Amino acid sequence: MKLTRRQLATLLASSTALAQAPPPVPATPGEELKNARDRAKANGEALARLAIPMATEPAFQFKA
Repeated sequence: MKLTRRQLATLLASSTALAQAPPPVPATPGEELKNARDRAKANGEALARLAIPMATEPAFQFKA
């Protein structure tokens, strides 16, 4: 894909404008809780799809 400098500048300007838009504010605390649970469930499902080898060690150690 070939882009000119002007096309690249336009693309970057539009993407930064979208990134600066604030997220919608939930109307109620219950709605905020539901959104948080939905995000946690989606993250859990995404992690469950990843294949992790049994030989993988955690990045921490248990010490007694």
